[in-house]
Amino acid sequence: MTRLSVNVNKVASLRNARGGNNPDLVQVVLDCELYGAQGITVHPRPDERHITLNDVYNISKIVSTNFNIEGYPDNRYLKIIKDIKPEQATLVPDPPNVVTSNIGWKLSDNAIPLKDIVENIHESNVKVSLFIDPDKKMIDFAKESGVDRIEFYTGMYAKQFAINNKSIINNYTEAYDYALLNQLEVNAGHDLDLNNLHYLKTYLPELFEVSIGHALISDSLYFGLEKTIKMYLSKLK
Repeated sequence: MTRLSVNVNKVASLRNARGGNNPDLVQVVLDCELYGAQGITVHPRPDERHITLNDVYNISKIVSTNFNIEGYPDNRYLKIIKDIKPEQATLVPDPPNVVTSNIGWKLSDNAIPLKDIVENIHESNVKVSLFIDPDKKMIDFAKESGVDRIEFYTGMYAKQFAINNKSIINNYTEAYDYALLNQLEVNAGHDLDLNNLHYLKTYLPELFEVSIGHALISDSLYFGLEKTIKMYLSKLK
């Protein structure tokens, strides 16, 4: 079954809006796991506008499922990975000032020594996932970089699905098949929700993990966190 990793960045944003510790991020992580989530995702940006450095270390002490730490692979991020040794490190290409990770790595990013970075992370016995668009050339790039997994940026899929252009799934199925052929596990994330998740899962049946934050936390305002997590899990069956 595809793992559901809950991205708790938005919970931290809500807490930071007023200061203090409400909602309690650590308790939310514990509850997400209790309610069935198979993983927790965080993206500790340098400006700490949601997840703080302290949050990452606090969560690492209590998370009992699969901890996924996203980030741009600078020295700060690599130190976090070396210190915590999460189950998965997801490398994203976005600079510090962007609102969210809304683009995958490009071939033009080859000036960054990704292969060396991946080798460095592997020394800590951490799996590495590369955030990319559904493109065969980028899968080749990922394979050459030595990563264990890729994560498809699904923002374009979600946008096209919303206007009933379901043919966009063809881009993903072709890239998905090619990734599996190259022995890469496939994750997916960005703008996935209760409306479009099951369709994606139907066409990418062996998805390893989906990382969902914004939509899941938004839905929990209406349905409650426990029910919402179970609703997302049902879409992955």
